Parts: sequence; structure tokens; C-alpha cells
Amino acid sequence: MGRIFNFAAGPAVLPEEVLQEAAAEMLDYKGTGMSVMEMSHRSKPYQQIIDEAEADIRELMNIPDNYKVLFLQGGASQQFAMIPMNLMKNKKAGFVVTGQWAKKAYQEAKIFGEAVELASSADKTFSYIPDCSDLAITDDMDYVYICENNTIYGTKYKTLPNTKGKTLVADVSSCFLSEPVDVSKYGVIYGGVQKNVGPAGVVIVIIREDLITEDTLPGTPTMLKYKIHADNGSLYNTPPAYGIYICGKVFKWLKKMGGLTVMQELNQRKAKILYDFLDESKLFKGTVVKEDRSLMNVPFVTGNEEIDAKFVKEAKAAGLESLKGHRSVGGMRASIYNAMPIEGVEKLVEFMRNFEKENA
Repeated sequence: MGRIFNFAAGPAVLPEEVLQEAAAEMLDYKGTGMSVMEMSHRSKPYQQIIDEAEADIRELMNIPDNYKVLFLQGGASQQFAMIPMNLMKNKKAGFVVTGQWAKKAYQEAKIFGEAVELASSADKTFSYIPDCSDLAITDDMDYVYICENNTIYGTKYKTLPNTKGKTLVADVSSCFLSEPVDVSKYGVIYGGVQKNVGPAGVVIVIIREDLITEDTLPGTPTMLKYKIHADNGSLYNTPPAYGIYICGKVFKWLKKMGGLTVMQELNQRKAKILYDFLDESKLFKGTVVKEDRSLMNVPFVTGNEEIDAKFVKEAKAAGLESLKGHRSVGGMRASIYNAMPIEGVEKLVEFMRNFEKENA
């Protein structure tokens, strides 16, 4: 069979051009006579791969010189512990809880110090972003933590919280490289790459240099110290080498596409097609307040679990893959990341329109 339209939340769709390039280089990477999968991470060819990847993401995001780019393992979930271990000097931090991943980070931080819930949208099933203009931030808080785009619930911060001078830490896993971003507004901005950048197994951490110190919490393992990885150029141990190689190819693809401003415009066009249909549909309903809708993850329901299940099954048969919502919320979800072509969204809406006629 041919390629389907993959709406999975992660691991997710990658640019076909990138996959074709990787396939062509699988047995022999640029005359080395071996695959990148087999290559020593200490070799000159691999050093060039990781150096180019860092240079390209710095260019794409316009990352200031006083920030380090770290290619790490453990996914976003390991950062839930690594961040407080490295940053919680006063053993106190504030959290805005807008979904499952922010909640998990909040709960993990409680192991290491006082985690304060500054605001939450749990009262309405995380269907909106709470007002963060005047949070109860205290002087002894080390940082304020957010999950900027909520993969499960389909919400996105359009305005960053007023942190009152405190360091902002943001998990951007599911909106990574989908739009321009002012890195200087964050102390740490990080994301697991498997949603919008590359294959599972890599997390990219962009961290301001003054936050990288020897002064970590007692008992912090060597592998969970930012300074160790920063001092060793992300090569302290064997990194997720092939995953970083694919990320580097995605960075070059993004540059070829025109950069993050162009990607934002494309993502807005794709999302508008789907949201416009949901707003007019008699059968399907979006679950997020309009002002907080994500461009990347679009959850929707019919209000009937049997019809939802039928939709997911028939969509799969039609080549529209992984539209079932997260197990914690049900319904449906279309993840329309950078690599999802506009044709995929048009095909989905066409299918939804026909399904509605047959099942209304």
C-alpha cells in the first residue's frame, strides 16, 4: 500500500523528503561505507552531523549566543526531574497546570521541593488556558513552569505568563519549530522531538548559560546535570545518534521550506481548514475555546462514543490514520504537525463531511 495520512500525536509524521534521504543514506552515509546507525559518535563524520544540526536549529530559532543547545535522551518526561534537580536552588517553583504533561511535571517537582500550582484549567477539562497576567509568584520561587502546547487537550498559550522577573521554563514538545519564537523570553525551552522534529528518543534542551552551574540538588546523578552535557557538547555519553541525524535533516528541510515564519503561515492555513469545518458542523464539535486553540493538535467529538468509534474505524480504512483521541479523554484528535501536507487536512475534512451526511 502507499503512504497514508498519519495524524498521530507522536511518534508522528515526518517529511517524506527527509525519510527518502535517510533511506538513500542508510547503507552508506556520504562515502563512509557505513550507516549513521553504525557510526562512532566520536568520529569526524558524526561530529559534523551534530555540529550542523546545532548550527541549523540556532539559525532557525535565532537562538542567542548565551544559550546552549543540548541534544539529550529520556524524552520530555526525564526533564520533569532534571529541571528541578538543576534549577530548584530555593526548592520552590511555580506551575501553571494546563494538562496531563504539566501536571506530571508539577507532581515530579514535589519530590525535590515545594511545587506551587499558580493556576489551572482542570475545572473545565483543560479546555482553555487560564489568565496568567497576575499570578501569585513569590520572591523565593526559582522558576515558573508551563507546557506551552497541550497535545492531549489541544490548547496553546498565545501570550506567555507574566513571570514577574522569574525564569520561565517551557515544554514545547508539540509545537516545537512550528512558529517563530523569542528564545530570550525563556530560561529553558525544551521538547521531545517525536511530535514535530524527529524520531522518538531525543529531547532538545535550549538553556540560558547562567542556569548551567555545578550547584545542583544533592544526589543529582551525573547524567542528569546540564553542565556535564553542556561541557561535553552533548557527547558525554553515546547520544541518540541516529535520532539527532534525522533531526538535523528536518532542520535543513525547514530552512529549505523558508523557515519558521513560512511554517507558521502554512500551519495556520491547515488549522483554519479543520476548525472552520468544526465550527459549521452539526455532528462534530471542537473541545477547546476558540482563543486558545492549538495549530498542532485538534481534538473533537460527536458526543456519542459509538459514533466516535465508527468514525475512527472508517477513517483508518480510508487511509486517515491515528485519529483516536488520547485514552484519558476519548473522542478524536488530529495532530497536524509541520510535516502534515495541506492535502491531508483537506482529505480529512472531506471524509468528515461525507461521514456527517451518512451519520447525522
